[in-house]
Amino acid sequence: MLLIAAVSLVVAVEVPRLARPFGADARKERDRKRRKAKLRVISPDEESEEFIRSVQADLESLPTIEERDRKT
Repeated sequence: MLLIAAVSLVVAVEVPRLARPFGADARKERDRKRRKAKLRVISPDEESEEFIRSVQADLESLPTIEERDRKT
């Protein structure tokens, strides 16, 4: 009985420490780092044509509200 209590106590104490590298928050952090690694900064001075195309593509992909949709 005392052994079961000791094991339960150790498990209860160690779960938060083990949850950091293996839990849901760790998965979110790994996903965020993976997404950030794919990003790159385009300098408007050095690559102005590529920068302009990138901004135009971003603007075209934004959702828009049609005039008739705003009135309803």
